[in-house]
Amino acid sequence: MKHTAALLISCPDQKGLVAGIADFLLKHDANILHADQHQDAELKLFLMRVEWDLAGFDLNMEGFEAAFKPIAAKFQMNWRLALSSYRPKMAVFVSKYDHCLADLLYRHQADELHCDIPLIVSNHADTHWLADAYKVPFQHVAVAKDAKHEAERDQLALLRHHHIDFIVLARYMQVLSKEFIHHFPNRIINIHHSFLPAFHGARPYHRAFERGVKLIGASSHYVTESLDDGPIIEQDVARISHRDQIEDLMQKGADLEKIVLSRAVRWHIENRVLVYANKTVVFD
Repeated sequence: MKHTAALLISCPDQKGLVAGIADFLLKHDANILHADQHQDAELKLFLMRVEWDLAGFDLNMEGFEAAFKPIAAKFQMNWRLALSSYRPKMAVFVSKYDHCLADLLYRHQADELHCDIPLIVSNHADTHWLADAYKVPFQHVAVAKDAKHEAERDQLALLRHHHIDFIVLARYMQVLSKEFIHHFPNRIINIHHSFLPAFHGARPYHRAFERGVKLIGASSHYVTESLDDGPIIEQDVARISHRDQIEDLMQKGADLEKIVLSRAVRWHIENRVLVYANKTVVFD
């Protein structure tokens, strides 16, 4: 397993940024493995991800913040440091549809997702068997229409107990409250069975079928207070024809959902996503 650090930065675009960052890393004998940047000309914003090998790097991680602080202050940086050795803790929320959950659990078991899954939460018991098959703890938290606050209170207690870093909604068919979302800003990943912003909300495949579209899609995004309007991480599409019925659209859509969600989750785990202005930059 690689032992690297990644620095993610956003700040006002200005001269000397790349040189300042590179000189700092060179000063501490860093071997840069990947460096990618993006300038948003309209917002005059600079975004960067730089990853380096920690072998030979002469600055320990406990002292990184103090050493980097002068450069960060000079360029007005928002930044964070991520270590490849850290395995974030992911909770999966699911309802009755199990295809996305099954895909995530398989990829996790196959070591495609460098994280731990200490908890699956569901408002139905239908997927309990699947959690048992992969030996992941399962918690059934019923969500009554007039008692959502109590259900979210119990869910948050579970998340705190398991020290969860981020949440994946693997076809969790409940709308989260803004109070719940505030506990995990840009750390709740949803899969929407539509190529957003088209056909947002419920039953998008039925509306796509009624409209006679030739492409269907799936979108994975961070959850915000605005329903289905958070920063999009990944999308994909599949072509359909006049011969396809609702069931065909839903089957093709389910395949897309699994792929799109797993990509978004992997990129989040690998610290490749920066959020700004309600959109994302996903670095290679």
